[in-house]
Amino acid sequence: MLAVEEAAGWAVRYAAYDADRGTGVELPPPARVPATLDTPFDLASLTKLFTSVAAVQQIERGTLGIDAEVGAYLPDFHGAAAHRVTVRQLLTHTSGLRPELPLYDCADDGERLNLLRAERPAGPPGTYLYSDLNMLLLQQVLERTTGRTLDVLVRDGITRPLGMTSTRFGPCPGAAATEDQRRPWARTDRGLLRGVVHDENAWALGGVAGHAGLFSTARDLAVFCRALLAGGSYGPARILGPDFVELMLSPPGLGFALDQTWFMGELAGRGAAGHTGFTGTMLVLDRATDTFLVLLANTVHPCRRPPDSRPRAALASRVARAVRGL
Repeated sequence: MLAVEEAAGWAVRYAAYDADRGTGVELPPPARVPATLDTPFDLASLTKLFTSVAAVQQIERGTLGIDAEVGAYLPDFHGAAAHRVTVRQLLTHTSGLRPELPLYDCADDGERLNLLRAERPAGPPGTYLYSDLNMLLLQQVLERTTGRTLDVLVRDGITRPLGMTSTRFGPCPGAAATEDQRRPWARTDRGLLRGVVHDENAWALGGVAGHAGLFSTARDLAVFCRALLAGGSYGPARILGPDFVELMLSPPGLGFALDQTWFMGELAGRGAAGHTGFTGTMLVLDRATDTFLVLLANTVHPCRRPPDSRPRAALASRVARAVRGL
């Protein structure tokens, strides 16, 4: 059941960003597009949750070993193989891989793949370091072991069974706009983005990446949340068994962050699980009260700004007080 759902503000408000004035160039009111409950948003790093579920599905089926070394599946990825990085370490951001690589500066896909193959951990495996590269390597592992691309795995294993018809990798016409992406504040010169992935590396990889690229609506994500809170099932569909949902949402969390007050506010502390996305998105599962919270925003429209999760935490705290006071 959805207790509260609300849309506010604009899916598209600005035509561009005026770097000289440091403000957005507003569209005339008739040209602006209001946000609705059916507006798709660029999920950014919430994509990581779907990649993680796809991986745990393969672990449940026995086609992927959670403590297997990446080199067993990707021997040509000699950087990770030489340091014996494991699947579990990719899922828990303890591989030691640095946060990202400038794949957007590469000349072609071959050069991008070679960078990933050669990348070695920047720190000792076992040390926590949040990294997009974990999910990019996990994507490679999944695609190599299943013979299917990540977008197909997500569609066939998650979104189609759950009836999430508005969740897909881009392009996504009608999505909320994001950034007027130009140097020097961004890493590429692409202009105002709408319906194409904001993340530069995901864009360079064709829009399908383990760390970013999915678009979705709040209502679709509500189904995803409800399925996980219900032990992996929604109606007649089952995407994971209860034991594997428990594995994913138990400390330290596989793909999911646990009890992080900086964005979960007062929902943190009793096993809450969730994630944020750079574009302004958030998803939190509060298993203690069987409650979920989804926030979709385009805070990078028309230009990225210093990260600030205080509004996320404040919203989560309001939800916590409401449900725990019942």
